Amino acid sequence: MAEAAESTKSLTRNEVLKTNIPTLAGNLAATLADPAAACFSSDDEQFLKFHGIYQQDDRDKRKIAKHYMFMIRGRIPGGVLTSAQYRVFDDLATRHGNQTLRITTRQSIQFHGVVKAGLGPLMKSINESLLDTLAACGDVNRNVMAAPTPAFDNARRQLYEHSRLVSDSLLPKTRAYHAIWVEGVQLDLAAAENKDFVDPLYGKQYLPRKFKVAFVIPPSNDMDVLANDLGFIAVVENGNVVGYNLAVGGGMGRSHGNEGTFPRLADVLGFFTPDKLVDIAKAVLTIHRDFGDRTDRKHARLKYVIAERGTDWAKAEIERRADVVLGAVRPFEFKDTADIHDWHPQGDGKWFLGLHVSMGRIKDEGVLRLKTALRTVAEQFPAVEFRLTANQNLLLADVAPDQKDAVDALLAAHGVRTSRQTTVLHAGAIGCPSLPTCGLGLAESERFLPGLLDRIEALAAEVGLAGQEIVIRMTGCPNGCARPYLAEIGFVGKAPGRYQVWLGGNAPGTRINRVWKELLKEAEIEQELRPLLVRYAAERTPGERFGDWVARVFWNESAPTPAAN
Repeated sequence: MAEAAESTKSLTRNEVLKTNIPTLAGNLAATLADPAAACFSSDDEQFLKFHGIYQQDDRDKRKIAKHYMFMIRGRIPGGVLTSAQYRVFDDLATRHGNQTLRITTRQSIQFHGVVKAGLGPLMKSINESLLDTLAACGDVNRNVMAAPTPAFDNARRQLYEHSRLVSDSLLPKTRAYHAIWVEGVQLDLAAAENKDFVDPLYGKQYLPRKFKVAFVIPPSNDMDVLANDLGFIAVVENGNVVGYNLAVGGGMGRSHGNEGTFPRLADVLGFFTPDKLVDIAKAVLTIHRDFGDRTDRKHARLKYVIAERGTDWAKAEIERRADVVLGAVRPFEFKDTADIHDWHPQGDGKWFLGLHVSMGRIKDEGVLRLKTALRTVAEQFPAVEFRLTANQNLLLADVAPDQKDAVDALLAAHGVRTSRQTTVLHAGAIGCPSLPTCGLGLAESERFLPGLLDRIEALAAEVGLAGQEIVIRMTGCPNGCARPYLAEIGFVGKAPGRYQVWLGGNAPGTRINRVWKELLKEAEIEQELRPLLVRYAAERTPGERFGDWVARVFWNESAPTPAAN
């Protein structure tokens, strides 16, 4: 009866658009070629997302007029770029963007502030670098993430190759992307092959909403794998990946005031061997395609399908579609979600350097000339590999032993520290861009969080918690791009200068936090946190983290392990 009732609801506008033009071409090429057009139509704005582009405007300038610009996001499986590719991205940010590169929480790079005249040249150059932006946004599988730490053993190489395999297997097949951004022509929508086009995997309507995949190697959960629609938790024996524990149904996004939306951790359903990897990935994706809600985009993620139909149903459906029998979940444990900083041996005679990038923003500012430093490293050391992390940081990998000191000196000359780079609160923090570029932003995030961290550090020192690590994350809206619902302290924007406060996540990323304060003004944050931190300093057990203390004292919870079925 519930399914019959749902079938009478109207499809969302996005579903109608996708059905009418499944090539995703719209009128993008025509608008791109029109010098009088500063922006794309509202319909084409939706198609742009499938091509990795968001149409935005500078909200700091809205009182004068809408200043249209574009955010472009790369598809970079596993977050790995060569030095040559990094130089291309750096050039494009300088020539067409706002002079910065932003590392995303999905191991990609975003350009901000690109005007329409620069859109075509930028997109073509990305493709010429042998990377692209296809499906970096939109109702498709997004950038596939994988643990970025350079190979200590063969397992990490295998994990990266598996992530690329899944990324390639889940790409949409439309020719519109190549026609518009590489050939520079409008796809002929009247041609039979385009008029009757149906994507062989996604179908005519694609997915009801976005789909996210991540690979991780325990004990590190540096990908926050349980926050993804589909997670692959590697099982390693004798230095090789012998299979994966399958996690399904995670997601962070929610809406204020809508109890039918909520953050959710993925359920761990069972174990399978690598030969079934693509079959499993397609099975989970097509479950989302076939059962996701196409009448309400706020209720359209896979997590709601799993929450409502149950894990037994999900497991049986995956096994049927992938022609596999999932084995029992293999034992694993996560210890933290943190990145590795400073210099470390790779295990193959070379070195890698973990660099903290505040809020993921690569820029030159004052004495810290990070953008110039990284560009120079890419020029002078072409064998160095650039690896992006899910915590918006950067690893410089494959540094030869005889080059290590030279790289270190180069960075130091540009004000970039390679040891004792930042404080523990800054090192563990993530913030989304929000204002002024994101159209969904309700409050500040990237521009506000660093200063707030300084304030919280001062407060912590006052109450005897100097140097205590606490994972703090902030988003300017409830969509959760910075994964605030897994933080020990999460700030979620509700209005300018006002935040919802969530407490009680844990370091391994295996517990959703809870709302502590529905609305808090930014000036009141220390006042709210002071009594909590005073109690924590006095009441904590040896080694007990803040999030675990909150869960124990206020939620009556201990640190859980991921649910296994």
